[in-house]
Order: sequence, then C-alpha cells, then structure tokens
Amino acid sequence: MATIFSRIIAGEIPCYKVAESDKFFAFLDINPLVKGHTLVVPKKEVDYIFELDDAELGEMMIFAKKVAKAIEQAVPCVRVGVSVIGLEVPHAHIHLIPINKESDMLFSNKKLEMTKEEFEQTAAGIASHI
Repeated sequence: MATIFSRIIAGEIPCYKVAESDKFFAFLDINPLVKGHTLVVPKKEVDYIFELDDAELGEMMIFAKKVAKAIEQAVPCVRVGVSVIGLEVPHAHIHLIPINKESDMLFSNKKLEMTKEEFEQTAAGIASHI
C-alpha cells in the first residue's frame, strides 16, 4: 500500500505544493509548527532517508536548499531549520521550518492553525521564489 506522501505526489490526496522536480516533491505540512513549514520528499518511496543512495541523498538536499532559499524570501525568519525525524510517515522526508529562535523547531509545540486561504497564499508565496 502506498504511503500518504506517495498518494499526495500522485495527486490522490490534495496538498499545498511548493515545488516539484522529476525526483522530489515539496509541500506545506498540514500540521505546521510555524507558517511556511514545508516537507521535502523523494518521489521514490523509501522509508528511511539514509536508505537513499549517496547521489539521491545529495540531490534531495540540493532540492531542499532551493526550497529553503525560497522560504527565506517568502516567510520572515532568521533562517530555515532542517529536521529529519522519520517516524511519523514511513516515507523519507525533510522538514524545512522557518525559525526565529531554536524553540520554533520543537515538535512538542502547539501546531499552528491556518485557513485554506492562508495555506494557499503561503504555498504560492514560496513557489514564486523557486
């Protein structure tokens, strides 16, 4: 059975897409820690990020860097933090989180509630800088 991320990539589940390449896909986290919290996933279904071969992992980080640079332009922040936890969904993914202080990256923080319009505006804002 396909993971939720594979179903998002396939268009079976809607998302707020930020960027896409032939190998990777970036979309807003629907339970964000902060505005602009984005997930970067390989289109290839792999459970654990370190199961990717070296070239794929490098390409994923380069793709994530492009997305992070776009987030920095679209969302006011000091920088974009990177987190790889990998326990929530059995599909490798990187969290890109706009931060102004370290505690912005605490996954135990209350999740930000955003409207559909806020998600759409945020995704479009980031995508416009890719």
